[in-house]
Amino acid sequence: MTFERVIGSVAFAALLASPISAQTLRYATVSEPPSLDIQMGTATLASTIGQHMFETLYAFDASAKPQPFLATGETISDDEKTITITLRDGVTFHDGSAMSAEDVVASLERWSEFGSRGKLLGLESAEATGPLEVTLTLSAPNGAWKSMMAYPNGGPVIYPAEVASAAGGDAISPENYIGTGPYKFGEIRPNRYVELVRFDDYAKVDAPLDGESGGREALFEKLQFIPVPDVGTRMSGVQAGDYDYAEYISGDLYGLVKDDPSVQVKISAAPIFGLMFMNSEAGPLKDNYALRRAILASLNMEQALQVSVGEPELFKADGAFFPEGNVWYNEAGTDAYSEGDADKARALATEAGYDGTPIKLLVSTNYKEHFDQATVFTRQLADAGINVQMVVVDWATLLTLRGQPTEWDMFMTHHGAIPDPVLLTVMNDSYPGWWKSDEKHALAEKFTGTSDLETREAAWADIQSLIYEQVPVVKVGNVYSFDIASPGLTTPWDGAPAFPHFWGASK
Repeated sequence: MTFERVIGSVAFAALLASPISAQTLRYATVSEPPSLDIQMGTATLASTIGQHMFETLYAFDASAKPQPFLATGETISDDEKTITITLRDGVTFHDGSAMSAEDVVASLERWSEFGSRGKLLGLESAEATGPLEVTLTLSAPNGAWKSMMAYPNGGPVIYPAEVASAAGGDAISPENYIGTGPYKFGEIRPNRYVELVRFDDYAKVDAPLDGESGGREALFEKLQFIPVPDVGTRMSGVQAGDYDYAEYISGDLYGLVKDDPSVQVKISAAPIFGLMFMNSEAGPLKDNYALRRAILASLNMEQALQVSVGEPELFKADGAFFPEGNVWYNEAGTDAYSEGDADKARALATEAGYDGTPIKLLVSTNYKEHFDQATVFTRQLADAGINVQMVVVDWATLLTLRGQPTEWDMFMTHHGAIPDPVLLTVMNDSYPGWWKSDEKHALAEKFTGTSDLETREAAWADIQSLIYEQVPVVKVGNVYSFDIASPGLTTPWDGAPAFPHFWGASK
């Protein structure tokens, strides 16, 4: 073959490849995802991917209000314990079957029994009271029920009845990833990518796109989610045009990209916040609230945020679980936040009977901020005489180990912005950490048992105060994380959502 023919063949192949690549979104992720059965877990990456396949009865609009989505509306009884939901007609699953009330009932029953957030609803029964009508009976009024129905992370996405019923408490396998979303499951190639493909028979809501609600449209033929654990490689890959989008670029790289014309910087629309969970099920921290308060007293969050994020404009040391200006913002309990007092912590640890037993801190390097914060905390705790041993693993391993109470005493994670406190993972008895105190349950019942906002606000302030008393989790601070995108990528949002979605996106 002559040199000219080689060049010609390459050029021809490039021409053929161009329209295909233009129809594929390539998203660089921090790691491989766990199961995409998003009813059963709260891993951010699983929700980011899974929301394109699986949908909920309600969805949040741009102002964070839940709007009917697979549902068309509802009626509520005077005692607020019976909710009758009407369903949208003509919705089709990826296997070609029509969504019915039976599918919704089976999905909600599974979620309420086994799902990561389902028990918080208080569902006594779900019944198909018509082909497109479902009636829910709650054990008590739940003022947050609609927000719970709209939140995809660990939320009640709708599966075909036979899939939901057969799975029970086990994770749904990839061949049964069957939803109603604008993209359907394509394939998983371990260590290479998860691929979703456009669902041509998607039943779009007849309304303008508004946040996560309204008419979703799949403009890409394929979405590929590619594990790229090294943050520098994710960044340079977007700069070079290898990826269209890369998540979780660390704060110390912000100065390198904020004025770079080869990327778009997508700062999070609302702050995420780092968390360090305590083990309430086993180990030296189980029920030892005094020792937990000693740990909290030793921590200087400003230092941890400075090291892990760097850029002052990207973080704020704030102990409230909702940002200032949010309806749920309050300062209850936050006097105990970020004291950084080693002497006080040492005295509290002695009073708590701490004998120097090593405390295992589980952390992953896939999220650089987690690792940096854990490193700072380990040093601060050592200054207070508290012996912490970091257990460093990849993110997929951490997700497995955190479900095993004997494997850790504390672990690092983060939480995205949420519209209602009931959706905080710490409110969930089954979330790793397993905070189940009687005081929590009494306040949670008061919080969810009414739709009166003033009563709920007061109850939430009491819950936040209790968090600082019993310390099931430590909040690190508010971080405006950022992702980056290629210059030619157009998304229906400006600031990065907690779970970036790509219906309505194009390049």
